[in-house]
Amino acid sequence: MTATTHDESVAHDLALLGLPPRPWPATTTGPDGQPALDVLVVGAGMCGTAAAAALIFKGVRNIALLDAAPQGQEGPWVTTARMATLRSPKHLPGIALGIPSLTFRAWYTARRGEAEWQALYKIANADWQHYLAWLQRVLALPVRHGIAVTRIRPCGELFAVETSGGTLHARHVVLATGRAGAGGLLVPDFVDPTLWPDRAAHTGEAIDFTRLAGRRVAVLGANASAFDAAAVALESGAAAVDMFCRRAELPQVNKSRGATNPGYFEGWSGLPPAERWRLMVYLHDERSPPPHESVHRVLKHPGFRLHRASPVLAARPTADGVALDLSSCAATADFLVVATGFTVDLARRPELADLAAHIALWRDACPPPPGLDRPELAAYPFLGDGFELTDREPGTCPALSRVHLFNHAAYGSMGPIASDIPGVSAAAGLLSTAIVRALFRADRAALQAQLEAFAESELESTPFFAPAALPRRGCPGGAERTG
Repeated sequence: MTATTHDESVAHDLALLGLPPRPWPATTTGPDGQPALDVLVVGAGMCGTAAAAALIFKGVRNIALLDAAPQGQEGPWVTTARMATLRSPKHLPGIALGIPSLTFRAWYTARRGEAEWQALYKIANADWQHYLAWLQRVLALPVRHGIAVTRIRPCGELFAVETSGGTLHARHVVLATGRAGAGGLLVPDFVDPTLWPDRAAHTGEAIDFTRLAGRRVAVLGANASAFDAAAVALESGAAAVDMFCRRAELPQVNKSRGATNPGYFEGWSGLPPAERWRLMVYLHDERSPPPHESVHRVLKHPGFRLHRASPVLAARPTADGVALDLSSCAATADFLVVATGFTVDLARRPELADLAAHIALWRDACPPPPGLDRPELAAYPFLGDGFELTDREPGTCPALSRVHLFNHAAYGSMGPIASDIPGVSAAAGLLSTAIVRALFRADRAALQAQLEAFAESELESTPFFAPAALPRRGCPGGAERTG
């Protein structure tokens, strides 16, 4: 099969399934007199693509996807994700939504052949990015690139969404904005902000590693992104990389890999809050090790050193570099890479400024059991079953139920499905079902009117056609007949 015949196979599969169905939600007009979107998806990376496809497959076709990045750079895959391959196994279906021809394997084998698939170890980042771009094209998703969302304001039954390209009106908003979209970069207080941009960068930022050739680099943290950044620095000619880790030993088992089955994907949100909290705490405390591929990658370079049980107490500028204060000694470097992950703090998201004060967090909805207090987890938003925000004070901001956090902020409420590859199709199914139900409730009167007006007589061509027996229009007990 070639790429062209594969595209034809996708079209054939969709036709067999009757996808996408005709749009059914009622038309809603915005204050500008123009039809409002049913759903605006912010972020056209992996999760945004999955969300849009799932909605369209359920007849919610009046949607738009916005992404601030240029085409081909949505998400982290070819920008800040510096590993050579994805960390997930290659056999995961990708954004298939139950359709075999939409799987990554089908896409890959149509372009490279079955022999190359069998020889493939893990999926290259660039191939994953090309696959996502293909999905957008083959499914004709309505993506607009280079447009940033700056503010989401309730506007009656709609939202006025301010963007760099003007204001849009939508009934529901899906924030598929990745890990940074839950709050932003986490930079410890002990790291002097004046180090930026000449002497420090966070792994979540763009880094010109060619500038580090011949220089000594310090890395704060020993997670996956730390090892990947260290590897790129060394491959770019850095003279040495010293990585500083608080732990005496690195974590050994990636427990998250053990939580990738349909039970976790679809059952997590059905657990009582206290049980979800215990699962969150367990996975949080266990932490994840860096992938062995990333470790072997840095070990190829004699200039790499890992300093375990060496917490950094302060990082500050010197006359010509960076000084690191450790618990028992000091160290210096020419440049500091901060690999401390992301924070969950919706108050830091400018697009949510009009809503953040009303959003229920886990600390509001589920006070932790004794001994299980984790402040960083308590800051996660407490979401409903469809990834929707909930009120801190019930009834004070009903618009929240129409904003869906389809990003890392959903972890506490929905489990490990909204920011990682294994569960993305399941997550999109849960999200789209919830939005369909909400739209159906909101449009019930219009949809019932359409149902009552439906008057296609099945027996008109037969001798048993009886116009007087046509159903009545209106609710039971009404007098008006159709026809």
